[in-house]
Amino acid sequence: MGDVFETKRLDTPLDKMTREKSGKRSYSRTERKRGRYIKARPARDKTTDIAFDATFRAAAPYQLQRQDDEGETALKLRMSDLQRKVRVRRTGNLILFVVDASWSMAAAERMEATKGAIFSLLVDAYQRRDQVGMIVFQRDKARVVLPPTGSVDLAQKALKDLPVGGKTPLSHGLYTAWQVLENARRRDPETRAMLILLTDGAGNVSMTGMPAQEEAMRMASLFAQSQVRSIVINMEHAAFDRGLAQALADAMGGVCYNLPDLRADTLLRTVKRELGS
Repeated sequence: MGDVFETKRLDTPLDKMTREKSGKRSYSRTERKRGRYIKARPARDKTTDIAFDATFRAAAPYQLQRQDDEGETALKLRMSDLQRKVRVRRTGNLILFVVDASWSMAAAERMEATKGAIFSLLVDAYQRRDQVGMIVFQRDKARVVLPPTGSVDLAQKALKDLPVGGKTPLSHGLYTAWQVLENARRRDPETRAMLILLTDGAGNVSMTGMPAQEEAMRMASLFAQSQVRSIVINMEHAAFDRGLAQALADAMGGVCYNLPDLRADTLLRTVKRELGS
């Protein structure tokens, strides 16, 4: 596996709020009433969890024109004045690595760098309650080699020996990743998910019979539709880059990075920079 090293904080900003050292790393908006009240917005047809302070401020400028002749009512409210609380609560991140293990790239080096980044993240995830997972795709299918976990011991057992070589079932790798993330969202709708895909963007195995590259682009669009934060690490050599990784990132609604010197620390720095952007 790649070298494990001291991790730096991976903060995901929301409204520029400051994180504490312990506990879950990120904040996510929540419909629950137990979250922290940070601001208000018009209630419209949702009249629960009303922010009275913001409602009074919204109604105040109109009180003179709303008073009746007797002036018996101290404050008159309209439905349009109602403001609802916007709350946030701490939530964990799910960071899912999807790695091309085919011969189309230097697969052994990709595996070593990715495993090193995963173990380094898991050391930090133990305190942050984050989860990290890994999918590899090669030959004719993709496999979830590490289901989302915060356990270093489980990762060590699952990632000890991983096969490399064969064709590139890119679309199946993307579809498997989408299923894993959707299942995680069903369990906890407020989980903040991020996908890190290491590939040259060239698929040559189809699930449905349509051209493999077209199928991969259709699978990629699922992430854009689901608003999953995505990073594509372009593994194509710069001299032969056909732009496939960038096109894949565009279809996913994500970003594409070229890392000619891919190591665990460079991969983690890239993830940190994107989470913190």
